Amino acid sequence: MNVAEICKPHVVTVHGYDELGTATRLMREKHVGYLVVVDPMPLAAKVRPVGVLTDRDIVVSVLAADVDPRTVRVADIMTRNPVVVSESQSIASALKQMRRIGVRRLPVVGDAGQLVGVLSLDDVVETLVRQLADVAGSIGRELSTEALLRP
Repeated sequence: MNVAEICKPHVVTVHGYDELGTATRLMREKHVGYLVVVDPMPLAAKVRPVGVLTDRDIVVSVLAADVDPRTVRVADIMTRNPVVVSESQSIASALKQMRRIGVRRLPVVGDAGQLVGVLSLDDVVETLVRQLADVAGSIGRELSTEALLRP
């Protein structure tokens, strides 16, 4: 199974030049704590990830530092050059990257570096739960089939 099969294609994005207030309102409206900061890819009419911004970034870099949020742009506090995963990459490989850098989400890119989604640990857990349910269902079905065939 590869990343493209389970990542979420609907990504909430902002630009580095956006005011922090714009980003925080987006987080609230879309009920997310993670935004991908993008730049346009003019020739492809797509966007590429250049950073990420989390609710934790805002708390640590702005609120805890007692910085006036009205003076902050997304680019001031975003994590630049985020680690990304390819949509064709295996889930196992993506999980190793997530563990190595200590994150719960990664932007997913296509062959040209364009943003195509976000992979989260929640996506992986949901997939594993469905697969385990299939395994449990197979075991249960086997037992009931056996009981019917050999009373």
